[in-house]
Amino acid sequence: MDMKDHILAALKEELDRWEELLSTLSDEQIMAPLLPSTWSIKDVIAHVMAWQQRSNARVEAALLDREPQFPVWSAGVDPDEEGATEQINAWLYDTYQAQPWSQVHQAWRAGFLRFLETAEQIAEPDLLGTGRYPWLPGHPLAFILVASYDHHQEHYEKTVAWLQEHGTLPGVTGGQTL
Repeated sequence: MDMKDHILAALKEELDRWEELLSTLSDEQIMAPLLPSTWSIKDVIAHVMAWQQRSNARVEAALLDREPQFPVWSAGVDPDEEGATEQINAWLYDTYQAQPWSQVHQAWRAGFLRFLETAEQIAEPDLLGTGRYPWLPGHPLAFILVASYDHHQEHYEKTVAWLQEHGTLPGVTGGQTL
C-alpha cells in the first residue's frame, strides 16, 4: 500500500468509527451537553464539519490548480491567525447550535465523503511533494489530510472518553492511527 492509499484508508476508517458511534446513540444522547461543557456531540460534529470545509477548500484547490476558496467565517477573524481558534470555535458553535442534528450530520458526512473523493483524484506525487502549492508553503498537501484525520480522531477520543466516564457508551470498536 502506498502512502496515499494508507492516508485515505485511515481517513475512511475514522469516518466509519464516527458513523458506528453515532449510529449507537439516541438523538437525546447526541443533543445532550457533554457536561461540564455546553457542547453536545452534535456541536462536536458541527465543529469538525466546519473546519473540514477549510480542508475541502485546500484539496479542491489542489485538484483544480488554483488558490483555495475558503468558506466565509466570522467577519474580521482570520482562522489561520495565531490565537484566533478560540474565537472561531465560539462563532462556529453559535452558528450551528440551532441547526437540527439531521442537517448537521448530513453536512458533515457529505463534506467528509467529498474530501475523500477529491483527495483520491490527486496524484500521489502532488499529494506528497513539498512546495507544490504556493498557498501551503513548506508542507505537502498530505499534511491537510493528516491534520483532518487528527482533528476528527482527537474529538472522537474525547467524546468516547466522556461517554465511558458517564457510563453511556454502547459497544464501539477501536481504530488505527497514522
